Amino acid sequence: MTRFRPVRVRGRSLRFQLVLLVLALLTFSFLAVGAVTVIALRNFLLSRLDQQLVAAGDRFSVSLEHPNDRDAGDNAQFATVEGQSAGTLGARVINGQVTAAAIVGHDQDEQATLSAADTSRLSRLKASNRPRSVDLPGLGDYRVTVTAGDDGDLLITGLPERPVDDTIARLLVIEVSVFAAALVVVGLTATVSVRLSLRPLHRVADTARAVSALPLSTGTVSLPERPATPAPGTEAGQVAEAFSHMLDHVESALHDRHASEDRLRRFIADASHELRTPVAVVRSHAEYALRVGGDLPEPVAEALGRITSESDRMSHLVEDLLTLARLDSGRPLDAEPLDPARLVLDAVSDARVRSPGHRWQLELPEDELELRGDVRALHQVVANLLANAASHTPDGTTVTASVSADDDWLVIAVHDDGAGIASDVAARVFDRFVRADSARAHGEGSGLGLSIVAAIVEAHGGATVVDSRPGSTTFTVKLPRKLAGRGGGASDQ
Repeated sequence: MTRFRPVRVRGRSLRFQLVLLVLALLTFSFLAVGAVTVIALRNFLLSRLDQQLVAAGDRFSVSLEHPNDRDAGDNAQFATVEGQSAGTLGARVINGQVTAAAIVGHDQDEQATLSAADTSRLSRLKASNRPRSVDLPGLGDYRVTVTAGDDGDLLITGLPERPVDDTIARLLVIEVSVFAAALVVVGLTATVSVRLSLRPLHRVADTARAVSALPLSTGTVSLPERPATPAPGTEAGQVAEAFSHMLDHVESALHDRHASEDRLRRFIADASHELRTPVAVVRSHAEYALRVGGDLPEPVAEALGRITSESDRMSHLVEDLLTLARLDSGRPLDAEPLDPARLVLDAVSDARVRSPGHRWQLELPEDELELRGDVRALHQVVANLLANAASHTPDGTTVTASVSADDDWLVIAVHDDGAGIASDVAARVFDRFVRADSARAHGEGSGLGLSIVAAIVEAHGGATVVDSRPGSTTFTVKLPRKLAGRGGGASDQ
């Protein structure tokens, strides 16, 4: 059994679907009205035709001469009856044979004979008390009555149905013309009306698109003006009102989020500032004790060494937190010309001194390149990427730093042939306090180095990506040749 599946209009606007529905319903109504009126009018006209047949009786067929009353060979002479309308059919049938038949012409003095096919069709008719429709091959449809005569013959009287068919045809032409014009008018009217009714929804959609284009992740957010709310009782008015309430709620939540983040940034910055001094003091006292303490017991000397090491680590952590707090607060960056090849060369030279167990390689362009940006911040970007490669790969690993450029972008890449980064870690490697998996965890870190890289590059209008698999890990930094981030001003790093 075939299952019925409704036709669905997909990918069409609500306006199109509403207008299509109105036109479909109207078309169905017109078809129903047309069918009912045609059937009713045809039945009415046929009933009038039947009344005319009953009123005419069998006068015309009786007037036709009996074959015994006329001379042989004189088959063209027939009697006439006054008052018969043009097209009236008369015939006499005896023993299944049509003995006389004629049709009244437009001129009452003229009569037309029937064809052999017509007389053959008439000869097969049986007597009946009710009018019936007969299809005569040469004449078309006729409404006829068949009555028994006094001489044992059948008297047939008929009227053509062509006037009925012509009237029905004219009615159909009129209905089709009127209904088609009505569909056009209703379609245009419905299109305009639906468009006006849905205009508030278009304003809601425009506002939603404007909101979706706003940077909502950070910073102060000011949502666009709310769409005007039409009549509250309408569906469009309810949607617009609900959308405005949603925007108010979202804006309030974004303001609360920004205020909370701002308080957290200030707390981190203030705490970092406050921690700088005590950490420096602790480290300096530990170093002083080691220098002047003489022959200290081994446990004491080891404890002082650990204090110095952890104080140094804490100092780096405080500096990283302070850097992130400054970047998050939107501090402006310097926009000065710099040589990216020189910047990478200096960073690799420093990394070679700090990690002599690694093999360091450079791939620099032959042509001199120029970039506008914050020199110290971008140096920290390259230094952090190199330090990340050195701290998470064993000695003997080859680390390659390269610089390339096109008309719009400058690309700095740091590649190593270490064990790679697990896929779940690589997806969030630029988040804060993310530690590498054990395969690369050959050093210790705060988990902030790569997040600082991402923050600095983003502040310059660039992007940072990582591509890692076993034996190949590449960190790529793309920077616009023209500074597109938070430009102007001095860097406070």
